[in-house]
Parts: sequence; structure tokens; C-alpha cells
Amino acid sequence: MKTRLNLALVFCLLSAAARADEGMWMPQQIPQLAERLRAMGFRGEPQAFADLTGQPMGAIVSLGGCSASFVSPDGLIVTNHHCVQAALQFNSTPQKNLMEDGFLATARDQELTAGPGSRVYVTSSVVEVTGEISGKIDPKLDDRARHEVIEKRMKERTAACEKDGSRCRVASFFDGLKYYELAQMEIRDVRLVYAPSEGIGNFGGETDNWQWPRHTGDWSFYRAYVSPAGKSVPYAKENVPFKPKHWLKVSPEGAGPGDLVFVAGYPGKTQRFATYAQTKELYEWTFPRTVRRNTELIALLDEIGKKSKETELRVATRKRGLNNTLTNRKGVVEGFKKGDLLGMKEVMEKDLASWTAADPQRRKKYGDVLPALNAMQAGKEKTRDRDATLYDLLGAGGPTMAGGSSLLPAAHTLYVMSLERPKVDLDREPEYQERNWSRIREAQDRMQRSYDPGADRALLKYILVEASKLPAGQRIEALDKEAGFVSGMSEADAGKKADALCDRLYAGTKLGDKAARLQLLEKSTAEILAAKDPMIDLAAALDPLWQANRERAKTREGALERLGARYAEAVLEKSGGLTAPDANSTLRVTYGRILGVPARDGLVFSPQTTLAGVAEKATGSGEFNAPKKELDAIAAQKAGKKTPYLDPKLGSVPVNFLSTVDTTGGNSGSATLNAKGQLCGLLFDGTFDTVASDYLYDTEKTRSIHVDSRYMLWAMSEVDGATNILQEIGEAPSLDVSAPGR
Repeated sequence: MKTRLNLALVFCLLSAAARADEGMWMPQQIPQLAERLRAMGFRGEPQAFADLTGQPMGAIVSLGGCSASFVSPDGLIVTNHHCVQAALQFNSTPQKNLMEDGFLATARDQELTAGPGSRVYVTSSVVEVTGEISGKIDPKLDDRARHEVIEKRMKERTAACEKDGSRCRVASFFDGLKYYELAQMEIRDVRLVYAPSEGIGNFGGETDNWQWPRHTGDWSFYRAYVSPAGKSVPYAKENVPFKPKHWLKVSPEGAGPGDLVFVAGYPGKTQRFATYAQTKELYEWTFPRTVRRNTELIALLDEIGKKSKETELRVATRKRGLNNTLTNRKGVVEGFKKGDLLGMKEVMEKDLASWTAADPQRRKKYGDVLPALNAMQAGKEKTRDRDATLYDLLGAGGPTMAGGSSLLPAAHTLYVMSLERPKVDLDREPEYQERNWSRIREAQDRMQRSYDPGADRALLKYILVEASKLPAGQRIEALDKEAGFVSGMSEADAGKKADALCDRLYAGTKLGDKAARLQLLEKSTAEILAAKDPMIDLAAALDPLWQANRERAKTREGALERLGARYAEAVLEKSGGLTAPDANSTLRVTYGRILGVPARDGLVFSPQTTLAGVAEKATGSGEFNAPKKELDAIAAQKAGKKTPYLDPKLGSVPVNFLSTVDTTGGNSGSATLNAKGQLCGLLFDGTFDTVASDYLYDTEKTRSIHVDSRYMLWAMSEVDGATNILQEIGEAPSLDVSAPGR
């Protein structure tokens, strides 16, 4: 293992600066930041980050929504506990609830499949392809035709890239100013190795979510498997652990206050390049709608979950997703209010407009951009209530989404699949190309583990009643006809109509049966409609509006590919400096210091928490139900029991820490690297005060929350007895570890 780390990163401990450093940087940008990093004390080689096949970047992987990293030569992967919830739910029963109890495989043959659709993506290359995608486009083309050209080029480029078996993607950066092609190895056999109990992995629950101080053990382990020939194949008993070229050492030393740290992962989405009008809609309409809707859906699922343990288990991950988004959006709204972020955005945009107007060449180059973008935004807002509700009905309730029903979106997928299958692959919609057919099938397979008929019916009824309230001019006419809704009807009457429609749908549909769904995936449109399944018939009736919306969206996309790129170019030209693009689920690197923050008047947050805080918060029930074995181990440590993971300055084992790194959703599970280039923690959350930085960055208060590697190692040794994992990652377990696992 030591020979793999000869490219260790060397940092200096300096006095901590109070400002966060904005930037979720592309790895190839890091060498351009050498001067900044040296000023912060970095003594390593910035080029190491640009080498995606070297150390440490070759160890960083994506799970398709979360980040992770290899930590052993046998494909062992560490990520967040909340990133493996779907795998825990997939393998749980009311009699053996792994979501509560956790799981530990003490031998390879005990490791559990993470379930259909689980993936590990290992990035092998990132190549700029701007010229190939957006170059030499006839300027006379209208926006719809322009989008068609770009989409076709992206499909062709992706197909060529995937000929060697890679999973490829062409991603837009700076709103279409740049395009890069990403090639990844897609590992399809993913197995659950270890997850601590809920009392460690989700300690504090929703009460502590997005809050500081935290005491959450948010870590778990997967393993990637491939065929004996080293190829990516579905789950099979004869598969063997994947052998990564690079992996990270899990640090027994961690990192401390003032230390410079790097975080590498796959942040999801930020919108810092959004216009004032776009940001205004988010603040005034999108976020309040989400807060109201999620609050009501959580209450609905709480009530439904009381019916049985089975139902409670099936809705658990959906409810957790709704809660997480709810807390985040509340924080964003509050952040906008406290910091007057919308006012700041308006000032910035007016400043940009003045800068543009001050120079004839800039007026010619950029003068029409902002008015055109604003006109587009105004047009989009005219039907936003209807369009968002239609998405809630057909697109937001799938097996990996937290929205409404699962059956109606499944019916729509089956119907659209039948329309797309006869086409030439290049003419199919991107999500229905043949490269995605196995994913569609896996999603329909996996849905069964989270599907509950009563919960699904209640969620669909909720969205139907929401649709009944749509204003005149934004009605979903096909739904009005099916349900008998009329504009202006009372909510009570709408509820009765929705109930009657749900009665017909759920009494007549066969889509609750997995085999029936999978069989229909192969059928023609005529065969699907001949089944006379009422859920499919409703989806088919709603599809014309869905397709019309898709066409309008493509026209907008064509305009955005033209205008957004120029807007971003203007912002970059005006700033005159190196800038990171908005996050877009591609591999990024961010850096900062372990540092506390002034929370509010008279209160300062220190940057670390310890085991003492776990014991203080533990109540023995609910969200603070720490395992008795952990509390006993904490008491033993306090009484003087030695552990190699003790921080002498703290006099305890550190649990979580704050840093100034710039992160967002998707960064969950990202590796945090310390002074030796070792994994000193895992990024798992942000603070409530700074979630609005996704839209306008706060250089003073932005903080991210990490679980300390020393807490991971201590709990694995003293609480869960994960001796086999400790040995695999090169950590000798404590001599008195007796528990072989659960």
C-alpha cells in the first residue's frame, strides 16, 4: 500500500483564514490554481489532481447520485451511510430491518447485492469536445433546429466513445460555452459490505440534519465486483472483486483545526450562473412550492406508515428524501431572506448590464443576451403550475424519486418505451436509447421493494387534487376529462372525484405486479393499449401534453445553448479571473481549511465534535438512540481505555468536523484528503446557514460537514467489531475487539 502513496500530498499547517474559497473545480483546472494553493501552504504537485488515472483521483468514484472512493486493492468502497439506504431497504424485511440494525459481512460470501440499478462509475478520461459539439453550426438555424444538431452530435460522440464498453457522457460547462466528454467504467455488480446501525449512521436524524454541532457516523462500505476476466457484468456468484489501480489510505491520524484539506467527488448541481429572473422564480415560487408540498407529503406518509411495519419500511427512503429536500429548501429560503441574496443578484446583473453597455464591442457581442433570456423566462412561467403538476404525475414518482405515485410514472415509461423502441437508435429520445434499456428494466424491477399499494394510491390522490386546483388557462384537459375535474371546484369535491378515479385505476391495473411490468416493456404500442390497463390508458391520455412540453423544452434548450453560453462568457470576461463552472455531476475538486464559524451574535461554532457529544445527546430512543455498546465504549474511553484514534488535543476521539470547502448535493460520500493525501474523513452535509450558496456563494459562512476517519475506525474497532474490514484497509484492530459482527 505504501508504494501506491508515493505521490502523497503535503500541506503546511498555517493560521486559518476566515474566508471560504469558492470553486468546485474541474481536476484539470487545479494546476492553474498552483499560486493560490502555495499561498495557503500547499507543497504538493497540483498536476496530480489533473491525472485522473493517478493518485489520488484514480481512487475517486461515483455511485450515480453520491460520491465514494476505493480504500483497498480488492474493490472496497467507502461512502456515506445515507448513500446506501436503498441497498439496506432492498435487503430488509419487517423481521430483519437492516435500515435500523445495520449490517456487517464478516466474509466475502456474506456480502449482499445492493440491488438492481446499483452502479459504481470509475472515470477514465475527460476530453474537451466543444468544437465537435457546438462548432460550425449554421447561424440561420432556429433554436429548435440548433438543439437538434447539438443533441445529434452528442449522441454520435457518445456512441463512438462507448464502443470499447465504457459508459460515456457529453456534459455542458458554463451553460454551453464548453463541452467535455467523460468516459467511465460502469461496474454493475455492487455489494453491501458494512453499514453501522441507524443509531450511529443517522444519529440525530432530521433534528440535526443540516445543523451543527453534529455527531453522525455517516459512513458505509460497498464492494465492486466484475467477471473473472475483469469485465463489467451483472451480479453473479462467480464474479470477483474489482482490482482498482489506485485506492486511498484511511488515515488513523485525521486532520485538525487550521489544516488545509481537499475534497474530491461528484457534486450534483449549482446555479450560480443563473440570471436574476431565473433566481427570482426559484426563490418566490419553486422553493415555497417544494416546502409546502413536501411538508404535506411527509405528513401523509407518516400517517400511512402507522398501518404496518411493512408499509413503514417501504416508504422509509422516500420519506427521508422528502425530509432532506424540505430542510434544504427551508434553509435556502431563509438564507435568501437573511442575506438579501436576491437583491445582491439584482445588483450584480445590473452591474453586468452597465459593463456591457459601456463598450460598443461588448454591446454588439452581449447586448441582446439578457433581454432574450428574460423573455424566455417570462414565457416559461406562464404555464409553470401546469407543467410542474404534469411532471409530478408522470415523472416524479419513480422508484428513485421522492415525488408522487410510482405506478403512473411506470405506466408512462412503458407507453413511451413502446413509442421509442421502433425508431432508429439515433432518433430516440436520449433516455430511451438502447444504452439505457437495461437501466429502465432494473428500475421497474427495483421498484417492487418500495412499492406499497396503499401509499401509492394516497400519493397519487394528493397530486390529482393538486391538479384540480390549476387555474384556468393552465388546465390539464385530458385529466379533467378522466377525473371529472372543473376549474374552481371545491377541494372536497375534487377529493371525491380523485378517490373515484383512484378506485378505477387501482382496481383495474396489473402494474403492481413486477412480472407484468417487465413483460410489457417488450410490447408494441398496440399490444400495450390492447391490455386495457387503466393506469396505462391514463398515461397515454396525458402523454400528448407531455410530448408538447418536451418540444417546447427543446426549443428553449436550443435558445439556452446559444444565449446561456454568451451570458456565461460575459460574466467570465467581466470577472477577468479563473472561475469554476457550475456543478453538473462531473468529477470536481474543492479545497479549504478545517475551521469553525461565527454562528450568530454571541455564539461561535468550534470546528470539531467528540464522543462526549454523542453520550450527551443520547436519549435511548428515536433519532438519538445510540447503541448501548457504543455508549459503553465511550464510557470506557473516558475512564482511560487507550485507543490509537484519540486526539490528544481534544482528549477524545473526534466525531465530525467543519471545513470551508465548497460542496453541494452529490458530494455526499466524497473523500476528504489530509496532509498526507490520506482519507481523513467523508463529506456528508452542509450547514443550514449556507445552503443558499448553491445560488449565490457566501464567502464568510459557507461550511461543509465531514465525519472524521478516526470516528469511523474507532467505531469499527470498539463497537461493531468490523475486524475484517480494518485488516483489509491496513488498520490493525484493537486487541480486545470481541464482537465478530451482528
